[in-house]
Amino acid sequence: MSNKIDSYAQYCKDGLKKLGKQIGICEISQKEWHEFFVDDIFTIDSGKRLESYNMNAGNRPFIGATESGNGVTNYISNENDSLDSNVLGVNYNGNGMVISFYHPYECLFSDDVKRFHLKNHSDNKYVLLFFKTLILQQKAKYNYGYKFNATRMKRQKIMLPVTETGEPDYAYMEQYAKNMMIRKYQQYLDYY
Repeated sequence: MSNKIDSYAQYCKDGLKKLGKQIGICEISQKEWHEFFVDDIFTIDSGKRLESYNMNAGNRPFIGATESGNGVTNYISNENDSLDSNVLGVNYNGNGMVISFYHPYECLFSDDVKRFHLKNHSDNKYVLLFFKTLILQQKAKYNYGYKFNATRMKRQKIMLPVTETGEPDYAYMEQYAKNMMIRKYQQYLDYY
């Protein structure tokens, strides 16, 4: 147990070293927000059907429509057109509908998961983590009778913090997520 605690403490220290200090930004409640269609913010790519009997054991995560384990449902060695990384996987089918997970690693996606890449900004871990929460806020709207299908996904509106010119404020989103991570790492180390 103490080895695990020490390992996580070191992970937090490394994370803090990488992120540096918190940078002061306005409170989220003080930020101006506007509505945007998901399709205006992201390119949305499909996963690909891969039946379990066609899966070959391996080390590559296979992302399915689940609500736990960061979406990983298996580890395989297969390859197909859904191979991706540094991406937000968004479930549109199954138990984990409208749940998203950030995948920094190379993985394959089932046909129940869409792959979201930012259109007008480079994919960035912290910006994508910010969007993860925004997408999850839409979950209550969808169920088995009203699926989060590709058409609805593109036309779904989400509220985003904006710059003075009314464009999505990606720098704010990134710093907000970084500040959250810094606070969490520090809380753990203070407790430890």
